Amino acid sequence: EACKKIHKIKDEDTGEIEETDLGLVGEIKKINPEILEMYTENDFIPVISPIGIAEDGTKLNLNADTVAGAIAGEMDAEKLIILTDVPGVLRDPNDPSTLIQRIHVDEIPALVEEGIISGGMIPKIETCVEALNNGVKSAHILDGRIKHTLLLEIFTKEGIGTMIYK
Repeated sequence: EACKKIHKIKDEDTGEIEETDLGLVGEIKKINPEILEMYTENDFIPVISPIGIAEDGTKLNLNADTVAGAIAGEMDAEKLIILTDVPGVLRDPNDPSTLIQRIHVDEIPALVEEGIISGGMIPKIETCVEALNNGVKSAHILDGRIKHTLLLEIFTKEGIGTMIYK
């Protein structure tokens, strides 16, 4: 289930909160794991489109990372893996050698305050933390452009991306 997402912005001049209708963009209200469990119990790998359905039947576009995190938490997944177009969390966004390989959730607020976690990485990190809070053991942000990135992350000691853990 999903509900329509309304973006709220505070007007700097008046201090009033203005609401912006984002159209057919929604946010997750509830995940129904039963159908996914049916597929996985029968050795199928479900491919999920991040589309939610509102109570009135309207189809809403949901953030794919957020959907993946919510499903991982609901399914008691061992890991959440987010594939993106950067190596992971970088201390310097222009230098891949500054990859932070492991981040404990307690370190995240300081990394955000320092500007190390910023922009499009913030919702990815928030999704990872939410998944961890819902029982996922670890969350990984990996560069999906690298051949065998998933294998390199899971089956090597160093990994290749950023792992977030509690």
